[in-house]
Amino acid sequence: MKKNVEQLAREDGRYNYQAVKFVQEGLNYTARKITAEPRHISGQALCEGLRKLALKKWGRLAMLVLNTWGVNTTRDFGEIVYLLVKHNWMTAQPTDSIDDFNEVFDFKTDFKDNFKF
Repeated sequence: MKKNVEQLAREDGRYNYQAVKFVQEGLNYTARKITAEPRHISGQALCEGLRKLALKKWGRLAMLVLNTWGVNTTRDFGEIVYLLVKHNWMTAQPTDSIDDFNEVFDFKTDFKDNFKF
């Protein structure tokens, strides 16, 4: 039986389960923004979708919310994705890598410094 995301997050211990749910929500959000048909979404594209969704949901508080959940960099998004891949909640292609999530954007720059009211 497949574990639910709350169980995965609790057992993994690095991220609040809400962060895991947010990444799942962000995948759906990004997929809808890119195309109506299912297709592969790169780590960089997912990070961009997560950035947009966080700003849409929380505005200037986006960084605070994510940091509270243990998410401090785009690499953390990748760690969550690969946790979900490991437990069959998401899939990855052989060409995908956790490194695709490294330094896609800077949280402070995008969520604070460049924030527009």
